[in-house]
Amino acid sequence: MKMKPFKKHKKDEYSIIVGCGRLGANLANQLSEKGESVVIIDINRDAFRKLSASFAGVTLVGDATYLGVLHEAGIEKATAVVSVTNYDNTNILVAQAAKELFGIEHVIARLYDPERECVYREFKIDTISPAVLSMKEIDKLLGIENDPEEMYEI
Repeated sequence: MKMKPFKKHKKDEYSIIVGCGRLGANLANQLSEKGESVVIIDINRDAFRKLSASFAGVTLVGDATYLGVLHEAGIEKATAVVSVTNYDNTNILVAQAAKELFGIEHVIARLYDPERECVYREFKIDTISPAVLSMKEIDKLLGIENDPEEMYEI
């Protein structure tokens, strides 16, 4: 699995994060602290409690699999979309819409099932897989060397 690093945004760039769990909230907080424009979408209003008090972005309650919610988030002007919900199907649907319908260049999706990575690769969507990242870190701690291009089989 090869990923491109999340590029540093300029002040005029605009990111949309789908999913305000620990990962989504931390990413949104970091982007906000850097003065970048960010909208975070979650289906559950209570999820936004994870955001810091200094979060200066926009929160949007809604299901990001609906195009109307993505339009409300301003996806037309977004330069990056990161979908990090707990559901692979949601992440692939949002990522695919961002890439195919709206032409967003930087699209990243979290996936829990590494076997589904081929679907994301087909749409040229960068992925982050907690299972694969954990296995790589464990291997590193154990001193096991692996080919960086090697895909871990689960």
